[in-house]
Amino acid sequence: MPLLPRPASGRPRFPAVRRTGDARLPRDIKVMLVAAFLIALGFGLVAPVLPQFATTFDVGATAAAVIVSIFAFMRLVFAPAGGALIGRLGERPVYVAGLLIVAASTAACAFAQDYWQLLIFRGLGGAGSVMFTVASMALVIRLAPPESRGRVSGAYASAFLIGNVCGPIVGGLLAGFGLRVPFLAYAAALVLAALVVQTQLSHVPGAGGRDGSAAPDMKFGEALADSAYRASLFSSFANGWATFGVRMATVPLFAVAALGAGPEAAGWALAVFAAGNAVALTFSGRLADSLGRKPLMIAGLVVTGTATGGIGLTQGLGWFLAASMLAGVGAGLLGPAQQAAVADVIGRERSGGRVLAAYQMTADIGAILGPVFAGLLADAFGYGWAFAATGGVLLMAAVAWLLARETAARHPSDAPQPH
Repeated sequence: MPLLPRPASGRPRFPAVRRTGDARLPRDIKVMLVAAFLIALGFGLVAPVLPQFATTFDVGATAAAVIVSIFAFMRLVFAPAGGALIGRLGERPVYVAGLLIVAASTAACAFAQDYWQLLIFRGLGGAGSVMFTVASMALVIRLAPPESRGRVSGAYASAFLIGNVCGPIVGGLLAGFGLRVPFLAYAAALVLAALVVQTQLSHVPGAGGRDGSAAPDMKFGEALADSAYRASLFSSFANGWATFGVRMATVPLFAVAALGAGPEAAGWALAVFAAGNAVALTFSGRLADSLGRKPLMIAGLVVTGTATGGIGLTQGLGWFLAASMLAGVGAGLLGPAQQAAVADVIGRERSGGRVLAAYQMTADIGAILGPVFAGLLADAFGYGWAFAATGGVLLMAAVAWLLARETAARHPSDAPQPH
């Protein structure tokens, strides 16, 4: 007996598989990519000089670090308010307003006269940052074709990555004209991004259009009932812990203290992580559309978790850099799939402001807690335990995805339902 039913033609009938296609990205998505590049480029201008600028007010390293952390803290505090505003006003007005708030606060930083002014201005920027971050995710969800969500998420991540790589280079050159100049350049980049979004994005109803209408808001409880959204919260927390927290705070310390390498080794580790990330992003988005979100999420979390745990066991610079690059590949595998899975849960017909705010908050919480917990383990038991714990968090997130549903429909007619 044949395993597959045969139609009259005698040829086996295979199950329908969703086609990702090679169609060009919609114009509105290209507008969002340009804005993402400008934002990331501007942030890269400021990031290398911000701590150094803080020390010009006669404060120590700890106070300079607070200038960096206050931004993340204010993002976390204002995330719920940003999500509520999206549900009330629509995505684009909140996006543009957030960009302009960060532009104003960044320009004010350039004219700060003392440390406390700099702290206040930078903190206000964090509030605007979470507004445009959550709103941009909501806009991409609304504008991306469902069958290309992975590809769009990969392209969006690539735009940010390119901007983040180019920004520090340009910022280092601008710093030669004074430490205040990069802040003004970042503010200008944000204003330009706001103009691009406001003038070039299609004025569509429900996405902050001229008619002021907003789509129905998805309830957080409804999203939380979905196993895929719960797994996304877990993986977002784990990714924030490892990629945005431990990678930035603990990896540089390990390079100097455990390997005996110079500070340049930490820079190389960040560079090869970005390189691995860039390589994976060239194909992970398309695979997330063709194979589904779960395979990419599980593979990405396992690769990142294993590589991150292995960093603490490395004995030489070569193995250290190899593990860092492999971690970057894993992060590039899971990133587009994770964004696409959340988009699948929300859908195009609803606003996901509150749902996306909670999703963003989990990453910020992970980025805050990860370095602290890893630092405590490193001081008490050594760096091997710190990286092993970080890798373990990522592997636990992979288990959560094993138990979650697949959100990507294989065919428009057989989209899976939340459970």
